[in-house]
Amino acid sequence: MARKTNLKKAAIKIGTAVGKADRAAHQVGRVGLVAKEEILALIDQVDDLKRQLEKAAKRLKSAVR
Repeated sequence: MARKTNLKKAAIKIGTAVGKADRAAHQVGRVGLVAKEEILALIDQVDDLKRQLEKAAKRLKSAVR
């Protein structure tokens, strides 16, 4: 049976580190997509509230007259 050389041990450690980094990058990518979707939903809600506020302001101005 062949013995593992220091080069093979180093290659294993490098491969492990690269694999962990790749996994972390994919997780961050997934989290980024979810955050983007949530931000878009919040933007829509803010736009709706802005429209409601404009309508309420218009009604209030006409009621004051």
